[in-house]
Amino acid sequence: MLTIDKFTVESLSEDCVTDSPRPRFSYSLESDRRNVTLSRAQISVNGWTGDAEGQIAVPYGGAPLKPFNRYTAELTAVDNAGETAAAALTFETGRMGTAWAGKWITDAAYRFTGKKDSPLPMTFRKRFGCGKKVARARICATAIGIYELELNGRKVGKDYFAPGLTSYEHTLQYQTYDVTELLGGENTLLAVVAGGWAVGAFTMNRVNRITAPRQALLAELRIAYEDGTEEVFGTDESWEVTEEGRYRYGDFYDGEVYDAAADLEKADWRQAGRETVRIQPELVATYGNLVRAHEVMRPVSCVRGRSGMLIYDFGQNFAGVISAKLRGKAGQVVKFQHTELLMDGELYLEPLRTAKVSAVYTCTDGEQEYSPRLTYMGFRYVGVTGIEAGDLELSALALYSDIDGIGAFRCSNPLINRLQENIRWSAKSNFMDIPTDCPQRDERMGWTGDIALFAPTACYNFDARRFLEKWLRDVKAEQRPGGGINVVIPEQGFRYPPAVVAYWGDCCVLVPWAMYCAYGDIEILRSMYPVMKKYLKAVKFWAGFFCLGRTNRHTWRWFHQYGDWVAPDVSMWRCMNRGLWTATACWAHSCDLMTKIARLLGESGDEKYYADLKKEIDRAYAKRFLDESGKMKRQIHPMSRHALGREGEFQSGYVLPLAFGMLDGRLKEGALENLVRLVKEGGYHIRTGFPGTPFILFALCDNGREEEAYRMLLTDTCPSWLYEAKVGTTIWERWDALREDGTCNTGKDDGTNGMTSFNHYASGAVGDFLYRRVAGIESVEAGYRVFRVKPVPGGGLTWAEGSVETPYGRVGAAWKMEDGAFSIEVEVPVNTTCELVMPGGETHTLGSGKYRFEA
Repeated sequence: MLTIDKFTVESLSEDCVTDSPRPRFSYSLESDRRNVTLSRAQISVNGWTGDAEGQIAVPYGGAPLKPFNRYTAELTAVDNAGETAAAALTFETGRMGTAWAGKWITDAAYRFTGKKDSPLPMTFRKRFGCGKKVARARICATAIGIYELELNGRKVGKDYFAPGLTSYEHTLQYQTYDVTELLGGENTLLAVVAGGWAVGAFTMNRVNRITAPRQALLAELRIAYEDGTEEVFGTDESWEVTEEGRYRYGDFYDGEVYDAAADLEKADWRQAGRETVRIQPELVATYGNLVRAHEVMRPVSCVRGRSGMLIYDFGQNFAGVISAKLRGKAGQVVKFQHTELLMDGELYLEPLRTAKVSAVYTCTDGEQEYSPRLTYMGFRYVGVTGIEAGDLELSALALYSDIDGIGAFRCSNPLINRLQENIRWSAKSNFMDIPTDCPQRDERMGWTGDIALFAPTACYNFDARRFLEKWLRDVKAEQRPGGGINVVIPEQGFRYPPAVVAYWGDCCVLVPWAMYCAYGDIEILRSMYPVMKKYLKAVKFWAGFFCLGRTNRHTWRWFHQYGDWVAPDVSMWRCMNRGLWTATACWAHSCDLMTKIARLLGESGDEKYYADLKKEIDRAYAKRFLDESGKMKRQIHPMSRHALGREGEFQSGYVLPLAFGMLDGRLKEGALENLVRLVKEGGYHIRTGFPGTPFILFALCDNGREEEAYRMLLTDTCPSWLYEAKVGTTIWERWDALREDGTCNTGKDDGTNGMTSFNHYASGAVGDFLYRRVAGIESVEAGYRVFRVKPVPGGGLTWAEGSVETPYGRVGAAWKMEDGAFSIEVEVPVNTTCELVMPGGETHTLGSGKYRFEA
């Protein structure tokens, strides 16, 4: 029987509110028969019926949708056997450009002049009555800062940190909440607005007042009554405001101060004032995935440290907030301190740098509950003072953007399974409205290089379409006039020289390409194509800047590069000096992808241009950096006196040209042998920084060195992936963040200024190898319309299995080795084709269904 497995609008199956005039629909199918294909499909909305055989991002094509309306979309699909399936969903339109009845308001008397600090939270209040029976009520709201709404004592919505972080000068999201069930005859609406990213301290330099000198609120409550009339309450001078609410402080780095004993009726309320907001962004209904609470975490132990502090271990590093049930007395102050690591049985705070990451709660009398709303922490351990263990029941909430997990991987090696969990947890911890670098110290910024390299793994594990599309919108908005892209997006207080930086800037190519391969929507390539072209034009300019000769013009040597960032046992400056090699290889790789993208978009002239440019860069890399035997030659970086001779060979210098198809013939064979030599001499330990890490196992495995690839993957002494998996529960920023002698590498002796994170997903890019080579699942045509299952068994693994919920349905592969025999089970979604390649080379072409093969 044919059924519709999933039906979405704007990548949401429910609770969609959109301002798009042409919302897009996607769906997947299921059937209990084999070789099922789609014959025809239609979607009907608002009197329009359109062809939907494409399944992915089918745009609405009917009459203009109206604002503040609710619509039903109906889908009908027919397969090649004539079986029919149907489904429906509802969605709402937002303001769609409707003028706001509300005005921006603030506390006009409040002046915030602190340095490296955040302002006091403002609490706004509006009292109003509803004299008639309510049919429907919605609140639209946004803020300069982050806001929380409470109606008649109950929280409005499930979101944290609304309106989210965007390039505020260009776009500001607003949220729409259904509050029909929360209204009564007499009502009190409270809005708390903290500094957040816009006004509070942000970036590693703790810059504040980046967007505005103080917070502001814009809101509108629209009530439709059953008698057909409507009433609108907008923010204006009739609202009240105070800084003496229950939230006394809120800062992403330092935490929250909350006074449950505060009497709002005795607060110093005054009339709100109009605010002239100095930016003029487009106000758009939420188009990303706001942060929400997900897993409830329970402590695995509680001990009392020598300091007298109660120390709770949650058994897992993650990002989120505590959730406490307390028995206390009025005025009693309880403090919660967070950290990722213990040293000598006490909280180890040094890696947090200036971040205080604490929550301070003042009790009322009796039983009560508390969980912060204006901050979040990255932690495993919580130290508590001011209360006895018998009066506290402590749990925690994992916070991350509301994205669905779509991928799974397991195998016969428990440490590899732990590695997979570490990868997922680090991604969750850093998908905090934007892709951040870390969730704990005074940083938490949108570093572009991390997500550029991790995007393929992210797209295996999560449905990150809306999340990444939102972020790429900011990449596009903030591209410099000369084509450069900041190393942090949104910039939000972290301006960088207007040059171009390999991998970091190449996020504009690498992330859309990973999304297209995984999710199948060509519009992401079309939207970002002008950005890609402009960026690569800038790369070509800077690579050839002040250069003579064909070879010099095609090796990227000017200016700043991060190079082989945080390669182990290498100083920061030496990592950066390697940028001469890593940047040139990155340029070739992006040109190769642009050749494919131009072909897909029908840009034949560009296709040839980038293909020819890739060949030139390949030739230049080989001539300048390698001798005729494929060994790295001695070079002096033009911006450094540091020379790399033979003793300075490094793994990434061979990995990248091999992985990116830049070498052939004897040169390729020689580079491979030299890479293998370095790997063996290093005891199969990983020695790559950010650029080489995602590709080193592919460079080995795809060139006939499967044994070396697996030995490196399975190494469990420092530095290695499985060493981290043995002693930690998330991916680390540094391979040796926690050394085998138990000491912490704080980075103080290598120029990185105390840069150590135990929750940093970039090196988790190895997850791409787990799915594509160990489980063997790989997209061939966009969105897995055609995919390959070609596992590469090795490393003593006796079984492995992986699955991905693709746009067409579930792809699954599970193999095992038993008594010398290999068997595999494969699941193929409706309307897709699988190319199954057995380890011996035998090939099968499979239509939809479930299959089992032996060899």
